[in-house]
Amino acid sequence: MKENQQIRKEDVKVVFDSPYVKVADIRYAPGKHYYDATRRNPEELTAVKTDEEFRTMFPDAVSCFVILDTPGEEAKLLLSYEFRYPTGRYLLSVPAGLIDREDEAEQDPVYSAAVREIREETGLEVTEGDRVFTVNPLVFSTPGMTDESNALVCAVLHGADLSALSQEGAEGSEQFDGFALLTKADARKVFCEGRDERGNFYPLYTWAALSYFVSDAWKA
Repeated sequence: MKENQQIRKEDVKVVFDSPYVKVADIRYAPGKHYYDATRRNPEELTAVKTDEEFRTMFPDAVSCFVILDTPGEEAKLLLSYEFRYPTGRYLLSVPAGLIDREDEAEQDPVYSAAVREIREETGLEVTEGDRVFTVNPLVFSTPGMTDESNALVCAVLHGADLSALSQEGAEGSEQFDGFALLTKADARKVFCEGRDERGNFYPLYTWAALSYFVSDAWKA
């Protein structure tokens, strides 16, 4: 196994900076450059972390697999259609969002962020009898372009009041166009076809949610 190629902090330069995203120029060898779209400050970039820092790093965001498991009814996966600006379309998506500073102050920041995002994007509240657990503590989105990472969280809601379903909690640039409540058969169809019910492609995180749901891994 090859040793990791350590990137020094002095070899990283931010060439574009905005409140929402930065582009870092990573000089990985003399005259060799690679560019990283990131939300992190230069000193927090994944590329400059030691092996130990990398293995204990904190994710940027959380993506939620929301499963409605009401007694006496067939379980359903709750997804929504969210407008994704780089694609210019509403895509079938999971509730997701950045981990805020307020979340970081909580005992379990990932749990805090997941519960908040579910509330904001679906209107549903996580109650004492529900199960909320981490599926994967950190996965990278597209590490050939960005170091952004997400924790994957599953929320199994029992007896959720579907009359409370709402997308009025959208904030900032968020725009939504309804929900999709998929049975296992529905989810398998979308999973196998690679397209949503509207005939459109969908994000990889949605594929992960579909895969987790149809495999029954959430029941373990």
